Amino acid sequence: MITNPKRLIEKCLLEAGIKKILFLFISAITLFVSPRLATAQTTYLPHYTSKNGLASNNCYYILQDRKGFIWISTDNGISRFDGTNFQNFTIEDGLPDTQILRMKEDRAGRIWFFALNGQLSYLQDGKFYNQENSELLKKLSFNTVIVSFLMDKSGRIWLGTNSNLIVSWDGRTIRKYVSPNPNDKFINAFIHEDEQGNIYAYSDLSVQKFDGKTFSIIKSKVQPVSFMAADNHVDKSMIYLDNGGLKRFKNGNIQDLISVPPNLIKNMSGYFYYDTTTKEVWLANANGAFALNKSGKTVQYLQDISVNQVIKDNRQNMWFATNVGIFMLPNVNNRLSIIDAESGLSSNVIKSITKDGKNRLWLGTDDAVIDVLTINNYEVEEVGLDDFKKYKTVKQITFDPKNQSIYFSSDYGMGVFKNIYKSTNEVEYLKESNDFMFVIKHFSLGQNNNNLALALSSGVVFLSDRLDNFGFNSLKYREKEDFFKDRSYHVFYDRSGDLWFSNIYGLSQLRNGKLIKHFEKHPLLTKRINDIQQLADGTLILATDGYGLIFYKDNKIVRQITQKDGLTNNICTKLFLKNSEIWVLTNKGVNKIPDYPKDLSVANFDYGKDLLGDDINSLFIDDSTAYFATNKGLILFKYNNKNISRNLPKVYVTSIIKDNERLPINRSNFTFETGNNTILFTFSAVDFTTSDITYRYRLNENLAWLETRTRRLDFSSLQAGDYVFEVSAKSQNGIWGPSAKISFVIKKHFWQSLWFLSILILLVAYIFYKVAVNITRKQKDKEQAQLLVKNKVLMLEQQALQAMMNPHFVFNVMNSIQHYINTQNTASANRVLTGFARLIRKNLEICTKSYISLEEEIEYLNLYLKLEKNRFGDKLKYVFHIDEGIDREETMIPSMLLQPYVENAIWHGIMPKETGGEIQIGIKLQGEFYLNIEIIDDGIGIENSLKDKKDTHISKGMQLTKERLNLLGQIGAKPIHLSVQQNATSGTTVSISIPLR
Repeated sequence: MITNPKRLIEKCLLEAGIKKILFLFISAITLFVSPRLATAQTTYLPHYTSKNGLASNNCYYILQDRKGFIWISTDNGISRFDGTNFQNFTIEDGLPDTQILRMKEDRAGRIWFFALNGQLSYLQDGKFYNQENSELLKKLSFNTVIVSFLMDKSGRIWLGTNSNLIVSWDGRTIRKYVSPNPNDKFINAFIHEDEQGNIYAYSDLSVQKFDGKTFSIIKSKVQPVSFMAADNHVDKSMIYLDNGGLKRFKNGNIQDLISVPPNLIKNMSGYFYYDTTTKEVWLANANGAFALNKSGKTVQYLQDISVNQVIKDNRQNMWFATNVGIFMLPNVNNRLSIIDAESGLSSNVIKSITKDGKNRLWLGTDDAVIDVLTINNYEVEEVGLDDFKKYKTVKQITFDPKNQSIYFSSDYGMGVFKNIYKSTNEVEYLKESNDFMFVIKHFSLGQNNNNLALALSSGVVFLSDRLDNFGFNSLKYREKEDFFKDRSYHVFYDRSGDLWFSNIYGLSQLRNGKLIKHFEKHPLLTKRINDIQQLADGTLILATDGYGLIFYKDNKIVRQITQKDGLTNNICTKLFLKNSEIWVLTNKGVNKIPDYPKDLSVANFDYGKDLLGDDINSLFIDDSTAYFATNKGLILFKYNNKNISRNLPKVYVTSIIKDNERLPINRSNFTFETGNNTILFTFSAVDFTTSDITYRYRLNENLAWLETRTRRLDFSSLQAGDYVFEVSAKSQNGIWGPSAKISFVIKKHFWQSLWFLSILILLVAYIFYKVAVNITRKQKDKEQAQLLVKNKVLMLEQQALQAMMNPHFVFNVMNSIQHYINTQNTASANRVLTGFARLIRKNLEICTKSYISLEEEIEYLNLYLKLEKNRFGDKLKYVFHIDEGIDREETMIPSMLLQPYVENAIWHGIMPKETGGEIQIGIKLQGEFYLNIEIIDDGIGIENSLKDKKDTHISKGMQLTKERLNLLGQIGAKPIHLSVQQNATSGTTVSISIPLR
């Protein structure tokens, strides 16, 4: 690298202590241009080592299985790689040795491993088989290294070794073949089957053919230089290398394919690979890998690295097994190139980039240098800037096509190269009259005028004429006219000449001298904005710091695109528009929206994740190539739609473990007995273009998907039932790939079985039947008891009827009638007789009813009291007090309820008094649910009456009525309340509270 002489001189003067003496001389040297020719760009090969998870850096062999996984054999076991993670297997997993030299997958899907100690093992359905768990492998132990493997068309397996031994196994019998001639031993035998099914053994000492029983020596022009220089192809031909180059042996004929220089064949240290698509042969050499085509063009990769093998995977990527890990050369559509300091640039750290009209890239570095790279011939001009401290890091560089100029800025200064097509010597620096220190965050050039806007740490300023007046006086700026204070981040002139800028408050616009604060209307516009670009339809694209992309048009946010839509991250740093494409830099990679607004899908370029990661500083996109300024140099690739990562990653279940038992993964359904019901699934998606894989899973098709980043799921305590474990994957493009499904059934416990449930249901039904019968019996017993109670009530009613017809009362009535007849008082006799007849008839009517209306009861009492009144005359008085609000016809009370108490009041309360007395019958409502009846007399009182009597006489009618009321209370929902008590010194009150029906 050529050092800037100005900075070299400055350093020397500082060391000599004479900087001040020659200060004017140094200042005069403001620019130095050093043209030189850069070497061609270096193709980027991702490199994986033990730091990435590889079992060991010393890698012998690489195999891609039918699912797409890459297997790497090392001196410390084997590794399986899915593009993101390495899973390592050692002796503990079932390998016979840690040093695995080679691998082969047969048509049955078994992956065979050939160890240094000569022992065989294979992997089938996720399980390793070796001499400990396989009788076959115990018999296939020869204590010699296996160097070739073949499964012929009949399924017979052939093994060539590094000693005088060839082995065949047809599934039943193992046969061993040994050459008796010391000069024709099977040393390092390569086994080949031709189109007719003939078996050949190509060894270091001879070529032999199998006749069905034994091998015989034949003469053949086919002479591979070693067992690593021969390969069996699917068309039954053999591709091999001899001293003349690459050849094909097919149908007994030898065809020359590619001429190979003898020195490359002589230095071969590993296996070769022939690419039938590109017609190239790849040689594994002690000094790297060499790709040769038929025209003689040779390309070397991994110079000075010992390569053991080269293969091509099903995505057209090349893989290299070396003694320092594995390398991958991406397919031609995904291939990146690097131009760095070793290629001729002044620094590896490129901070900014633009392109002029003569196909030259201008690259701002962190070394106070701008490199001008001519793309056609890779010639580099190193342009040194005059103030190392001020212009150390060139953060932004912009091409002004109108004036054929290049503007650039650092944190503390800005300059412009004028007339760049004539020379790169004419440079002018931005002047601030008062020499104030200010930090430039960003600048923007007016597209239709000579305006220049600066986003500074102190605010936003703009120059009206950047061509003739490239400077400003900060003290003369007028706030809100040509200066807007507060820390700013970005400025942008749109096609209309309006100035947009973002500061600590958000997005603002200056239009025709009027400031419009858009952030006041939209909260999203208050977020930090790192870049602003404008689409053809006038839509502004805002790259935000944490909120993705915001599309702003006509004072409205018309769309927001975030990580959920496919962005690699919501922190967007830079934008670049190319036709209808939107290129976006995030702090985790590169994204592209191909055709806004027609196609909003977000594509990513994660295949160069080691380079296009979090240290991309800027970008430039031309018609065919994408350029990225990074901290590792200039990254470029030829882009097209094939570049874009649109693969749908296919996920595979790699292991199933049920209650610590490993299960075969080739089955898609299982039936498990009841137990702990703990099931472990491991799975992986094969994708070599991205490391950002998201998985989703569920245990039933009716359940919602659950997303995860892990590749291991442990389900414990699963209940009995039917399950379908389903898992799929997606990369950063946000499209889910096809699912892998494993169905399994966990059997139910015996108490969950159908027969047990049937018995249980029958038992429950029997118990229910017995309980129902018991309840029914009790209900019938209760009903019978109620019938007995009702029957007793009827009997009591009949007895009450008889009791009501008091013999004394009847006898006295009849005497009264006789008296009236004898005295020829016919009218009185007829009246008494009529009343008595009516009473008897009424008594007969109501005695058959349990309940009668209040109106009937009052009528009955009136008949009875009139007869008694007729006998006693003025000595007996009675009066009714009935609440007018009572509906007499609808209010029901027990029949024959009041007469016994009224009769008792007359005969035992009033009649003993010489002066007679009065009976008051009061009937009124008590609340909403009860009818209250009171029979009050002013007789001698019940207690006094009982004292005067020698025997304890109890009214038969009253006793029967009391028993009736108790029985009716048992039958009904609410009881009937009865109380009989003496008033003070005389008189009696009978209170009856009857629930309304």
